[in-house]
Amino acid sequence: MKDINIAIEDFPILKRDVNGKPLVYLDNAATMQKPQQVIDAIVDVYTNYNSNIHRGTHHLSNVCTIAFEDTRVKIQNFINASHSHEIIFTRGTTESINLVANTFGDAFLSKGDEVIISEMEHHSNIVPWQLLQERKGIILRVIPFDVNGELILDEYYSMLNKRTKLVAVTHVSNALGTINPIKEIVSAAHIEGVPVLIDGAQAVHHFPVDVVDLDCDFYAFSGHKLYGPTGVGVLYGKEEWLNKMPPWQGGGEMIKSVSFEKTTFNELPFKFEAGTPNFTGTIGLGAAIDYLTGYEWDKIMTYEEDLLSYATQKLSEIDGLRMYGTAKNRSSVISFLVNDIHPYDMGLMLDKIGVAVRTGHHCAQPVMTRFDIPGTVRVSFAIYNTKEDVDKLVEGVLKIRNIFG
Repeated sequence: MKDINIAIEDFPILKRDVNGKPLVYLDNAATMQKPQQVIDAIVDVYTNYNSNIHRGTHHLSNVCTIAFEDTRVKIQNFINASHSHEIIFTRGTTESINLVANTFGDAFLSKGDEVIISEMEHHSNIVPWQLLQERKGIILRVIPFDVNGELILDEYYSMLNKRTKLVAVTHVSNALGTINPIKEIVSAAHIEGVPVLIDGAQAVHHFPVDVVDLDCDFYAFSGHKLYGPTGVGVLYGKEEWLNKMPPWQGGGEMIKSVSFEKTTFNELPFKFEAGTPNFTGTIGLGAAIDYLTGYEWDKIMTYEEDLLSYATQKLSEIDGLRMYGTAKNRSSVISFLVNDIHPYDMGLMLDKIGVAVRTGHHCAQPVMTRFDIPGTVRVSFAIYNTKEDVDKLVEGVLKIRNIFG
């Protein structure tokens, strides 16, 4: 297994300077940097076997098809799905959720039916349901969270009723870092016969995800937040639901036969993969999974937990710094404000010393509304970050606080 203490050596972008300073990249919840192994895999496709997949009879098409479908199996194993055809390739988490909202929503939801989401959701797990609400007259119910950023489960349990048709919640909050108790959420929903969709965009790279153990009905995540390329993502769905759901987009690949009188649709997973897929990005995602699984999960989790603990302690020692999201069970995200310094000002000034952070509402405006703030400074960690990165961040925050007085 690879040594996590030297992971940074695999990421060429981290060797560059920004504004004349060595880059400290702490914006991993937005997108992760790519190891050389992923970059090489993408270059290899375009250099050696670029060709459209599945229907070609020539050598390049066959090689590319095998590499593409090998990634589907890698993802099946990565999240422990029961079947490879339960893995649907999309452009990312957002498209995966929209796919469910449009297909499951149109097939199984009617006026007055209820969908439960949470107050800490990313906009991609809010807006698709609001669009469905406008289109079909469904009702959105929202699980609140407490001052620590933990879902109030008693409120959730009280929401479940005979009108509830779907629960859609995040595994890890992108704004607060809260790791939600997904097994309990799924179990409670299933007692009422309600399926559950999980937004796993902030989870799959921090700890192992087992969809069979979680018993969720749908699980969505993105490649670019898994050390992989942009423009590719995954929707896992239980076979029974995917077979019942209609196609979302029409075109090539998702059909068995087409005539002007009738079209018959393809079997899983191709029913949901209309058109030429991002096969290069998908193969790159396979390389990213190979890369990540080259480390032991226990070591990844211990390393990131230690880094989060160190950063939390160091930042908490800064007078005037307030953290948002203090749940007992958290992943590698810290959101904060310092005195009355606007988060954009803090982010711009940190960038001057080469420290990259995210500022604003993080596509989670209801979270900011809950705390009555315009946004936060968010730092988020990956396996290539170090305690030295944290020290540079803290040094920068202290200097900026002193500048503002």
